[in-house]
Amino acid sequence: MLIILKKNGGNIQSNSMHRRNFIQLSASLAGLNLLQQSCRHRHIQGTIIGASSQVGHLLRDKSFAEPKTVKEHEVVVVGGGVSGLSAARWLYQNDVTDFAVIELEDKPGGNSVSGANEISSFPWGAHYLPTPNNNLPEYIEFLKQCNVVTGFDEKGLPIYNDYYVCFDPEERLYIHGSWQEGLVPKFAVPQKDVKQMDDFLRLMNNYRYAKGKDGKDAFSIPVDESSRDEAFAILDSITMKEWMEQQHFSSSYLEWYVNYCTRDDFGTTYDKISAWMGIHYFAARKGMGSNINYHDVLTWPQGNAWLVEQLKKRFEKQVITGSLAVKVQKNGDAIQVNYLDVRANVLKAIKARYCILAVPQFVAARLLPKDDERIKLVHQHMHYAPWMVANLKVGQLTERSGVPACWDNVLYGSNSLGYVVATHQLLQQDIKNRNLTYYLPLTDLEPAAQRKAALQRTYSEWVDIIINDLKVVHPDIAEKTERLDIMLWGHAMIQPLPGLVFGNTRKRLSAAVDDRIFFAHTDVAGISIFEEAFYQGIKAAGSVIQHKNGSIII
Repeated sequence: MLIILKKNGGNIQSNSMHRRNFIQLSASLAGLNLLQQSCRHRHIQGTIIGASSQVGHLLRDKSFAEPKTVKEHEVVVVGGGVSGLSAARWLYQNDVTDFAVIELEDKPGGNSVSGANEISSFPWGAHYLPTPNNNLPEYIEFLKQCNVVTGFDEKGLPIYNDYYVCFDPEERLYIHGSWQEGLVPKFAVPQKDVKQMDDFLRLMNNYRYAKGKDGKDAFSIPVDESSRDEAFAILDSITMKEWMEQQHFSSSYLEWYVNYCTRDDFGTTYDKISAWMGIHYFAARKGMGSNINYHDVLTWPQGNAWLVEQLKKRFEKQVITGSLAVKVQKNGDAIQVNYLDVRANVLKAIKARYCILAVPQFVAARLLPKDDERIKLVHQHMHYAPWMVANLKVGQLTERSGVPACWDNVLYGSNSLGYVVATHQLLQQDIKNRNLTYYLPLTDLEPAAQRKAALQRTYSEWVDIIINDLKVVHPDIAEKTERLDIMLWGHAMIQPLPGLVFGNTRKRLSAAVDDRIFFAHTDVAGISIFEEAFYQGIKAAGSVIQHKNGSIII
């Protein structure tokens, strides 16, 4: 469940009034210019959609009466994102089938949901899987069940379904007036900068295979499988930028590339993110397949929504959508979850022996009985990055020189992450129109202020931002765009700031409550990736099974 929270109001000191008035005046003047630009884009149809923020705000703003009906299940899972669905799947596979999954949105999947039009499906969030690490048997077995892994070669390496491996050409970067192959800046880049980038990538490769004194990989997936050797853990005490400065990496091209990568995976700039997590981005991937390497990706037109369908297909009828959980509390020997049936506007409840909270910690803190320490930890350490994602239905676009259109298309120096071509994986490529999915992490302001600014921006203003960015590479993008829809994610992913990975916050927040309530969400790991969510779900479900049967199944 993703909720966009608005910043609480407060008293504004008089010395702030002049600044506020200046900003308002500047915004008004800028708005005149934006209005003039928008006139050129009136033919573009579309709207702003997003997670159910207004309903979600009821959890913060409204008091609820007692439920009208109460049902009983053995387990209730709150949250139908990847972690919650993975937990439910693991329960189902281990013969715990009396459960229900409560999900606020109309369809489960969290930030892995998708949309569709007459051309193809397209992602609204997460859109690919990197090559899985080979030491994740449960994960690879899941992919085998989905026919993503079709078998194993004589060396025991997984064989991946070619239909799901990203088709060539995979990625390109627009830099110095031309498209180059790959995302590491190379075209017309000075040799001294190329050398720094080579040195950086060589160091990242060394970290990829480094091990701590405890024998564990220095950087692993899931995060908690990583070595706790102080030689590596100390990297969590500084930012990625500080670490790069210590290593004398000063190339502006390298700085751009690293900042692009941290914004891509964490929605956070490299001067704020933990150095340990920044290096994890480069060093944790080491999977090998019979027909792919660690740098390859698996993808679908609808992105990771395809995987969501695979996760839930055996228990889909047990997912209760349009339901806002409002309270989780003990009721005798049971856990009772009160929830609002949004469609019927009726408060209902489920009593269960166990509860898995597969929601962000800022939501969990509001659902559970008041816990001052939990609330304090969440407020101080759990910060969430807002994003804007847009899907554009376009005709045949004019191309700049260089490498032809790829799956992933990035603009050097842009605030955006560029776009992926949702139709890239279609076998039929002789099509008139394409779907482009455009990604913009909102990093200019602190998250709360950025969420507020994003909500205040009009559809026309968003269109101008997107079109003005993309017309650098496609000068006819405005004329060739038939429809443009926008998704706002208020809390798309956790920001892994220094101290989150190896501090005590995650341990305290993820600890079971009364051996009845267990947590499963990527924010308690510090990284929002599919594999982490998958194993967070398995871990929570395994804890339920352990307490139920007296044995651990994982």
